[in-house]
Amino acid sequence: MNIKCIAIDDEPLALKKLVTYINKIPFLELKAQCHSAMEAQRVIDEQEIQAIFLDINMPNLNGMDFAKSLDNSSKGPVMVFTTAYSEYAIEGYKANAVGYLLKPYSFDEFEAAAQKVREICEIRQQAMTDVTTGTEDDGTIFVKSDYKIVRIGIDSIRYIEAMSEYLKISCDDKDRPVIVLLSMKRIEEHLPSDKFMRIHRSFIINLNQIVEVKKNHVILEGDVSLPIGDNYKDTFMNYLNKKLLSK
Repeated sequence: MNIKCIAIDDEPLALKKLVTYINKIPFLELKAQCHSAMEAQRVIDEQEIQAIFLDINMPNLNGMDFAKSLDNSSKGPVMVFTTAYSEYAIEGYKANAVGYLLKPYSFDEFEAAAQKVREICEIRQQAMTDVTTGTEDDGTIFVKSDYKIVRIGIDSIRYIEAMSEYLKISCDDKDRPVIVLLSMKRIEEHLPSDKFMRIHRSFIINLNQIVEVKKNHVILEGDVSLPIGDNYKDTFMNYLNKKLLSK
């Protein structure tokens, strides 16, 4: 995939170096080189930008404040800071930067940061999945993943794990989990409540996949052990007690 990016630095020589490095990376597509954050903002307003390589110390609006003003969700651009000052590193990562290049940085250092950008963008592309779904009479849901619509049999779902803004749907009939950009609440709306239950803020399980319950963990088919959260324990134990055979 080509990643549309911009370079921002108020120092001409530093900007020239940054542009040269970007042009050496095959998957980076430079859309603009800007001398200020204000100039960059105009570019972002006019076209989709997936990654930004930017200096921090710039006049009028510095790179850190500019980064914080942008969309920091999975839909916003990926940030890599370039600066001569190491003291901004912690603040940079708080601004969701995936890279922090300390001037004078080498091409190898830049390439490593670019690879991180690529990994994030590929994950986002794979998980472009506003679930356009709906439960159908045949017991399936559909999710949009990597620009494809994937059909998932509800009964095949073993468990669903929340990972920040993404969900990982593990299924019996798929070699690897389906990763989607979706909330737990949204997926719950499309799962039958008599078959699925949230046992933790990060986990929904298929109740028919339960093998054992040990202390505060549920063991599912495939020897998968998942924790039971305190806020969900009472509801889960009530379900178990209704099913429990005793004298």
